[in-house]
Amino acid sequence: MFLLLLLPIYLLYLCLLARGSSLTTAISANERLCFYAEVDKAGEKIGFYFAVQSGGSFDIDFDVRDPNSKLILDGNRERQGDYVLTANVAGEYAFCFENDMSSFTEKLVDFDIMVESEPRREAPAKQGQISDHTSALEESIFRLNGMLMNIKRDQKYFHTRENRGFSVVKSTQNRLFWYAVFESIVVVGMAVFQVYVLQTFFTRTGRRYKV
Repeated sequence: MFLLLLLPIYLLYLCLLARGSSLTTAISANERLCFYAEVDKAGEKIGFYFAVQSGGSFDIDFDVRDPNSKLILDGNRERQGDYVLTANVAGEYAFCFENDMSSFTEKLVDFDIMVESEPRREAPAKQGQISDHTSALEESIFRLNGMLMNIKRDQKYFHTRENRGFSVVKSTQNRLFWYAVFESIVVVGMAVFQVYVLQTFFTRTGRRYKV
């Protein structure tokens, strides 16, 4: 009974330890777009995930800078990434996406920024049966949290594959449609041209000669 009462408290504690934002944004051609996350103290972990859902070759340039504008992570023409960084200084961190490689194509990017403090387990002041149960419960909850994070990453991966597959199918469907329209116009044009040639051949008046 005591363990059941502690379970909601620990789950709430874990939820309060993490602050995150999952967003989807459209980045126009030749546009640079930045998002910011506040880190309260040095040593906190920053989770950064992104995936290009549609547009062009599904790639994007990105960089991450600390509060002093120092570059700590970057990449060119990346389709997706999943990184865990350690904040060396407190302050506002910038996460920027740049779509310079595209002249006309807009990119749709799904990204997630999470700032979390690692829980510090303290030794119990008094050893006893309750403390042993509490430690076991902590380990179980942390393992459960890790498994849930793995499931979340797998869901994001499959979500990205689904969006990219849908984008490819939609693009192929549009190309087939316009190809069919062009082919129909060519067939109609050839038919009209053939009718005109045949009509000219049979109705043209030739020269008459008197004997």
